[in-house]
Amino acid sequence: MTKKDFSDCLTASEILRIPFFDLDPAAIVWHGNYFKYFEIVRCVLLEDIGYSYEGMQESGYHWPVVDASVRFIRPLSLNQNVRVTACLREWEMRLVFDYRIEDEQGRICTRGRTVQVPLDARTLELQLGCPEILIEKVNKRLKTKLQRGE
Repeated sequence: MTKKDFSDCLTASEILRIPFFDLDPAAIVWHGNYFKYFEIVRCVLLEDIGYSYEGMQESGYHWPVVDASVRFIRPLSLNQNVRVTACLREWEMRLVFDYRIEDEQGRICTRGRTVQVPLDARTLELQLGCPEILIEKVNKRLKTKLQRGE
């Protein structure tokens, strides 16, 4: 499952307001929508690294999610503002992201994880290891983070 400490990895966060159409008949967020929230912040983090989904395609790779998990701790409700944070844990062989969703008081509501693997876009064959362009971009961003004392 996810690690609680995000201090040793690259992260991105977004504040989201829970819309009506994400609720289930019990007036709480339907469980499948949590993955949408994870995807929103994962895209922000990938863009910050400089390897957006467009960049992935340009480099000749597809990145399907092959594993996902979520732990529901507190329900989310209509018009609630939450902070969704993604943390990049692994990037040399596959992409592993941990997530947390916090309420306005900073209480953890949800934890999650997704795992993505690189596929050759032409053959759809699994690749052993991530493309060098991704590794270079992550290492560059980590160096910048260290220099800034983030």
